[in-house]
Amino acid sequence: MKISKILTGAAAVAMLSAFLYGAPFEVDIEHSSVGFKIKHLMISNVKGHFSKFSGTYDLDNGVLKSLNGTIETASIDTGIEKRDNHLRSADFFEVEKYPQITFKMTSFKEEEVTGDLTIHGVTKSVMLEAEVSGAVKDPWGNMRSAVSLEGEIKRSDFGLKWNKALEAGGVVVGDEVKLSIELEGIEKK
Repeated sequence: MKISKILTGAAAVAMLSAFLYGAPFEVDIEHSSVGFKIKHLMISNVKGHFSKFSGTYDLDNGVLKSLNGTIETASIDTGIEKRDNHLRSADFFEVEKYPQITFKMTSFKEEEVTGDLTIHGVTKSVMLEAEVSGAVKDPWGNMRSAVSLEGEIKRSDFGLKWNKALEAGGVVVGDEVKLSIELEGIEKK
C-alpha cells in the first residue's frame, strides 16, 4: 500500500513538473497540421490543409507567452488540383501577390489565444480556443510540447469574397471557415 502511494505521488509530481516546464519551442511540421473546412454548395463541407508552414511558441509554467506562425498560401491542398489552383488565383489567395498568411499572438487568457491574423494583406484580431499541453522528453532526448487551436473566421473579412449564386438560392462557397490547428513543438536549443 505504501509503495503504491509513493508511486502515485511520484507520477503526480512528474506530470506536474512536465506541465510547469517553460521554454521556447519550434513547430515540428512533421507532427503538426494546419487545417480548415468550409461549406460547399450550402450542403457539405470541403476540408483542406496547408502543407508548408512554420512557427514558434514560448511556454512558461503551462502559460503560453507567445505564438507566431507563417503559412505558405501556395501550399493549400484540398485534394483536387483544379480547385487548389483556383484557390491560388486572384479570385482567392492571390499567392503571387500574397505568398503568406501570418499569425502573431497578442494575448493568452485561460483557454483562449487572441492574435493578429493576416490573410490577403488584411490584418484582423481573431480569438481561437486553445489547449496547451505540458512538456515531455521524447526517446531522443528532446523536450516536446503541443498546442491545439480551433476557431472560426469569415473569409470575407480578409477580402476573399469570390462566390457564385446558386439557382435554388444560396452560394457556392460559404463565408465561415473553421480552423483546426495542431502544433507539436521541439524545444529550441
